[in-house]
Amino acid sequence: MAKKCSDLFLVLVLYFVFIQSTKSSLSQYKISPIDFNALRDIKNQLTDFPSQHFFSTWNFSSPDPCSSFQGVTCSSSGKVTVLALGTGLSDSPGLAGILSPSIAKLTQLNQLILFAGIVTGPIPPQIASLKNLRVISLTNNRLHGAIPTQIFTLPNLHTLDLSHNHLSGSIPPTISGLTQLKVLILGSNRLSGLLPGAFPDQLLHLDLSSNDFSGTLPRQLPTALRYLSVAQNHMWGPLNGLEVLSYLVYLDLSMNQLSGPIPPSLFRPTLNSMLLQRNNLSGRVPQASPTTYVLGSGTIVDLSHNFLTGELTPALIGVETLFLNNNHLTGAVPKEYVDSINTGSMKTLYLQHNYITGFPLEAGRTLPDSISVCLSYNCMVPPVGLTACPASAGEQLSRPSYQCSAIRNDSSSFD
Repeated sequence: MAKKCSDLFLVLVLYFVFIQSTKSSLSQYKISPIDFNALRDIKNQLTDFPSQHFFSTWNFSSPDPCSSFQGVTCSSSGKVTVLALGTGLSDSPGLAGILSPSIAKLTQLNQLILFAGIVTGPIPPQIASLKNLRVISLTNNRLHGAIPTQIFTLPNLHTLDLSHNHLSGSIPPTISGLTQLKVLILGSNRLSGLLPGAFPDQLLHLDLSSNDFSGTLPRQLPTALRYLSVAQNHMWGPLNGLEVLSYLVYLDLSMNQLSGPIPPSLFRPTLNSMLLQRNNLSGRVPQASPTTYVLGSGTIVDLSHNFLTGELTPALIGVETLFLNNNHLTGAVPKEYVDSINTGSMKTLYLQHNYITGFPLEAGRTLPDSISVCLSYNCMVPPVGLTACPASAGEQLSRPSYQCSAIRNDSSSFD
């Protein structure tokens, strides 16, 4: 009996030692066991390219994954707070594989980043359970399928960047409820449908370019916007909602079917990039007072390939790079534009394929070599030396006289 008790005691001691040693082996990791296993699952679904070494530090016998795993940051309690997959270096092809649903087990995650690679498959909808997420950046990969609608309800989301993937579907109206969202970048995907009627009021950066969106621009755009791009979609109708964007710095609505006039309120000093080319815009270049010129080094305005009419106004004198080619503009170029070119504040002026009748360059005067001015195919012979035209301008220096005569006789006649 004593031997049986002794054996039982020994078993209990060994069991206790085993439990303690197990706890000790787990405690040597300064990371939650749940997060530790989730990282193992994530790694099993992804792979490095040959010669790449992102996962070389992910040694699961490491005593401290929180400090040794590349791309992993933990809180003091051993919970993963940042997961950045891939190096992000320009010479790295990134990672391959799929994103594991086990990402959702990292319950304290606030930043999820996937650098450029060829990761495919859908975005795991489970990540929408991570209520602490502030940044989701899964760019330049091959993710496909719809964006999980639950993502558009994450209460703390600040940045959502899913650009340059193969994502499809639409943006749900619930996006307007993201009260913390400041940056939304969904460009270069296969998204379609109408734009939501409203976006979060505090949104600063909105990029929906190179998708298949259609319909009109929302009438209520966030007044805080600094950056707005809906270029290369199928948008039509007037330039809605732009008048209130008094903080806008960058605007790109190019390559759509937008129509109607350009709001005069766009011509203000804060806006240094206005890209409206290849639309169906009409009317005259808006008038502007000297206090509302688009000024500043590096400014660019591209209104080319539209149906703008009338004479040039002073509104664009201070622009550094100005494209007005392929419109229906008439009259002579104002002397102030030539002065702006001579002083170097305007470096590029494209006016080819209009109905311009004069360019007031003084006889014998030449422009600096750094200046690009194209006036070909107008109702004039361009001054000698103004030959900095792209190949698309063609070889004809002037329009046929009958076209120019028609313009003089009837300003509504264009060819």
